[in-house]
Amino acid sequence: MTEKKRFGADLVLESLINHDVNYIFGIPGAKIDRLFEAIEYTAGAPKLVITKHEQNAAFMAQAVGRLTGKPGVMLVTSGPGASNLATGILTAQTENDPVVAIAGQVQRQDLYRRTHQSTPSVLLFNGITKFTTEVQDAENLSEVIANAFDIASKAPQGAAFISLPQDVDDSPVRSHALAKVTEVLTGPADLDEIKSLAEKINHAKLPVILVGQRGSDENSVASLHKLLHTTKLPVVETFQGAGVIDRSLVEQSFFGRVGLFANQTGDQLLRASDLVIALGYDAVEYEPRVWNKDNQLQIMTIDSTGAQIDAHYNPTLQLVGNISATLDLLGQELKDYRLPLEANTRLDQFRKQLASEPGGPKFTAAAGLSHPLDVIHAIQKQVTDNMTVTLDVGSVYIWMSRFFRSYRPRHFLISDGMQTLGVALPWAIAAGLVRPEEKIVSVSGDGGFMFSSAELETAVRLKSNLVHLIFNDRGHYDMVKFQEEMKYGRSAGVDFGEIDFVKFAESFGVKAFRVDDPEKIDAVLAKAFNWNQGPVLVDIPVDYSHNTELYADLIKGATD
Repeated sequence: MTEKKRFGADLVLESLINHDVNYIFGIPGAKIDRLFEAIEYTAGAPKLVITKHEQNAAFMAQAVGRLTGKPGVMLVTSGPGASNLATGILTAQTENDPVVAIAGQVQRQDLYRRTHQSTPSVLLFNGITKFTTEVQDAENLSEVIANAFDIASKAPQGAAFISLPQDVDDSPVRSHALAKVTEVLTGPADLDEIKSLAEKINHAKLPVILVGQRGSDENSVASLHKLLHTTKLPVVETFQGAGVIDRSLVEQSFFGRVGLFANQTGDQLLRASDLVIALGYDAVEYEPRVWNKDNQLQIMTIDSTGAQIDAHYNPTLQLVGNISATLDLLGQELKDYRLPLEANTRLDQFRKQLASEPGGPKFTAAAGLSHPLDVIHAIQKQVTDNMTVTLDVGSVYIWMSRFFRSYRPRHFLISDGMQTLGVALPWAIAAGLVRPEEKIVSVSGDGGFMFSSAELETAVRLKSNLVHLIFNDRGHYDMVKFQEEMKYGRSAGVDFGEIDFVKFAESFGVKAFRVDDPEKIDAVLAKAFNWNQGPVLVDIPVDYSHNTELYADLIKGATD
């Protein structure tokens, strides 16, 4: 019996199946169409999710990477198909989310000719990925893919990019796909260093743990909780580490989040501490020059990778290894630990301060508009702990990341490292695939929403169980607007036309509501969250005139 002829595309698909890929996000084109054909018509192949823009495919793959810890995959064609991935790949790489991108390319003989869609993709992506290569021999395809997954998965996690020339994709192959790359399991940090950190904690007057995204995976959080139940150490979250403190530990250990403006309770606690233990923290989440402006803090790290040293972040001790295993051993060393009396007295002061913040400052919105805090309170009433909330960038990001509470890790997704507009809706769509049993909540401003609004069609096609909420300030890039006004007394380049988002959403077949009366916001959101026939959108006109108050009372010198 004649063996079925196999091509490079088949080898790619076999490799993706072997690496347990469930979803592939992207848009087809002539230079990569054989691979799309193979995926579409092969039993057991990953599900193809066709998006409206390649950038959004990258965002969706990024969300898969953040939620699962395994690389999300995107597949696009050559030229603009590849270049449209750049922002999404840069965001994933910067924010330590594992992704693997495969982009079509012109045939090899045309790589350096001025031909249709010939693009130096390797040069384009080399600077924004952990791993970039162009495959020159179809028999090497599985090796390249295996390495891409391996490198994207290792700490610090990030992006890998593969350029696939059309003639390589179309080439007959004899080799078979490599088995899934064996995950490299690291052990805990050096025991002597763990003992040294325990000794430092025992002698510190006010130690605090600063948790970042690398410390927010399931195993690390379980070990952190075990440690906190024993030691009662205070914790501050970065925006990307949101949710690492669950309800059982909130009153004892949660002292807020830090990010963007250095004037929150968490900032003040860090400044008062004589020992900051950075747990899975990346400087891109909240720059050390902001929270360690005077370079006076004693910093030690527990992480899966070494720290990037700078003038304001030079840890005196780095515990590098498996974070969960390291925390477990540290807990054994601290089993008899008690916070000093003076520390508890100071922490009680911070607790009272934080307790006054969930409601936020008391402002009055303009007639007919909702205040951002009132919207957040209304959202909080509807969101249960097992719902995933994705957040876009803009003024909405300032208010939500500061005041919205989340009690499960990686259930409140924020783009803090790159602050990329347009992530919320694509992230939400991907979250619905990864967590099909959950209601997904996507939150954006009007400007950010329009960056990826065409993906409403994708949400409808997938019957996504999501609610998208728009903080609508009626045609401004407001996060830029109010900061320009604070700097210069006026703004420039921040205005665009108003959009009827209800009609816009309905044109896609999306159920849509508008909060015309701020007094009825709870009732409108209740209707939206109870809708169970696909995606639903809520347009919420808001008053952002009090944004400047969130910039007030900065810790002296923090942003000089």
